Amino acid sequence: MIKPTVLILLSFVIASPLRAQFSQQDMERINKLTSADHNEMLEKLGIASIRRGPSGNPKAPDAANNDEAKVQPYFLPDPLVMNDGSRVTKPEQWPLRRAEIQELLDREMYGRLPDKIPAVNWKVVSEKETADGEFPVKIKQLEGVVDNSSYPEIKVVIQLTLGTPAKIDKPVPVIMEFGFDFSGRFPMPQQGKSDTLSWKQQLLKEGWGYAILNPNSFQADNGAGLRQGIIGLVNKGQPRKPDDWGCLRAWAWGAGRAMDYFQTDKDVDARRIGIEGLSRYGKAAAVAMAYEPRIAIGFIGSSGAGGVKLLHRVFGEQVENLAGSGEYHWFAANFIKYAGPLTQEDLPVDGHSVVAMCAPRPVFISSGSASVEGQWVDAKGMFLGGAMAGPVYELLGKKSMRTMVFPPQGTWVDGDIAFRQHEGGHTTGPNWPYFIEFAKRYFLK
Repeated sequence: MIKPTVLILLSFVIASPLRAQFSQQDMERINKLTSADHNEMLEKLGIASIRRGPSGNPKAPDAANNDEAKVQPYFLPDPLVMNDGSRVTKPEQWPLRRAEIQELLDREMYGRLPDKIPAVNWKVVSEKETADGEFPVKIKQLEGVVDNSSYPEIKVVIQLTLGTPAKIDKPVPVIMEFGFDFSGRFPMPQQGKSDTLSWKQQLLKEGWGYAILNPNSFQADNGAGLRQGIIGLVNKGQPRKPDDWGCLRAWAWGAGRAMDYFQTDKDVDARRIGIEGLSRYGKAAAVAMAYEPRIAIGFIGSSGAGGVKLLHRVFGEQVENLAGSGEYHWFAANFIKYAGPLTQEDLPVDGHSVVAMCAPRPVFISSGSASVEGQWVDAKGMFLGGAMAGPVYELLGKKSMRTMVFPPQGTWVDGDIAFRQHEGGHTTGPNWPYFIEFAKRYFLK
């Protein structure tokens, strides 16, 4: 068993996104702890070994499939068919089916929230008025301190940056990004720019605000950290059970606690909060949107496998990659079995199930160019994840994509579920103006 005291010594190393600043010895220790936890989960599941995932290098002998002609037929679980085989035909039946989908996602993919999670006490660490380019902005640095009285050995603090137009006299919409803010205490470079304005400036130009939630501040992005952070605090430093929550669900929990804070801030219109994330944080944004009903709109960037991409579709990254020691911590340990005795065909849910959980709220799915971003995230698989959730939106009186034909790059497929593949790489940058126009339909009503 990995002792909690060992992990406490590594808490800063594990939580930091800047892995390059740590020594090789530090990283070796983290990898060793991660491997030990992964092996312990395999033992708990009774799995001797799992299948190796394909390579993301298209020139490798075991490269992931990126040829549409080689995609084999697959069958998806129908989001409108109940577990007993009956069909959902009326809007009032949807909550029952949604509860079934959530139970499957909880048990088999993202993990369950614990029955009791400690309370979070928010405090404003600093507040200042400044300018971002030509836009006056009030920036608050916030900390959500988690009550650790049940296990003082582990301390958890949620880091959140909030920027709102300065000298406003009414609450404004806010788009919250999973990321890191290098402008203040919580560093990270901007994801990308569109035209001459950063994503923050584009929001400020509209009279909206932005927030940056640092997921690594309350749950580290590796298996070694599962016995620290909010997961470790609730488990008192002990290993997870097979259906316990993974990092994606924990990060989504953190977004929910940020929503708690927004409801207390007079500068924020808590009815008009969006969530945005890229890559693994695109997965987190999709999960947060699915599980937190107070989030009004989602901007899901290149979420790929484990997000809104269809895992039943064998193209790009696969279940086997997600279940390996590098990514298993995002999910419940139960998910590992789909790379062992089971396969992706046995999954009772998929990316379209996550999008369906968001209904009837609007979702914008973003991807980069296949020639620049690559095929690993599977842009078409993400598009289909949105498209296959369409019947749920239509049932609830909303507009689906109303097409199953993958659109040309730069084409905006438009409904209450939207999709656009931009010309850039692994970023949401070029799609920010399109998302903002999409959000205006809902925020300006």
